[in-house]
Amino acid sequence: MTIISAKLVKELRDETNVGMMECKRALVEANGDKTLAIKILRERGIAIAQKKSTRSANQGVIASALLEGNRVGSLIEVNCETDFVAKNEKFKAFVQNLAERAAGAEINGASRAINLAEAAAAEVTAKVAEIGENIVVRRTIRYALQGTGRVISYIHHGSTTGVLLEVSCQKAETADHPIFKELIKDLCLHIAASSPRFPDRQSVPADVITAERNIFAKQIQGKPANIVGKIVDGKINSFYEQVCLVDQPFVKDQDKKVSTLLKEKGKELDDLPMIRRFARFQVGEMSA
Repeated sequence: MTIISAKLVKELRDETNVGMMECKRALVEANGDKTLAIKILRERGIAIAQKKSTRSANQGVIASALLEGNRVGSLIEVNCETDFVAKNEKFKAFVQNLAERAAGAEINGASRAINLAEAAAAEVTAKVAEIGENIVVRRTIRYALQGTGRVISYIHHGSTTGVLLEVSCQKAETADHPIFKELIKDLCLHIAASSPRFPDRQSVPADVITAERNIFAKQIQGKPANIVGKIVDGKINSFYEQVCLVDQPFVKDQDKKVSTLLKEKGKELDDLPMIRRFARFQVGEMSA
């Protein structure tokens, strides 16, 4: 039998906000596998709060840079060891410089953070020697506008959360219209506040939907077979409303969805604004 340490139980408790005894029972059933224990808790219908691991003790700064009249943008997370350094203006300026270098680069994809870290290795080493703390260029992403529209970014107060967003439109003049600029700014604020995982339902991977359906089905075991499908479908719809940007209630007006906001602004603009892609970084969060 796998020995479940108090430390492991506490870790699961911190990540799920579920009671200690429930956490221990789930870990015992999962033979100490924390990921499986989280799944077991969900299958039992136990509400799990947003993982505290996404708010871990890692310190650092999120920064962004926009170039070429909002046609190119970057978002970057650089970690340090203490909050004291993260709030230092010289450190923030250093991270901002890296964001500008990332926006100006031509390398795309997940390997960008590694490439930027390598390119800036000498500067990082010098900064480590200057402040006496380890510094890690953890991740960065770059968007180059595809077609017509704008790339926009938003850094929340404290520089611990940031958003990079690309929104397209059909007419060139729309990109400079005040209504369009206000719309994409509001969308950035919404993403920062509501943490969507996907732009829309079509963007959700099939394996994610399958996994959720399986969990929901186990939650309602024992219900009549003729209603199980309907209940699971209802839970999937609720899941979409939680994780899909266009299905979420708009943060500034909970009575309307983001999709409704896009339609309303589209009519005002006589255009079709569409969310192409977005990224949301929070200091210390677990990678998706």
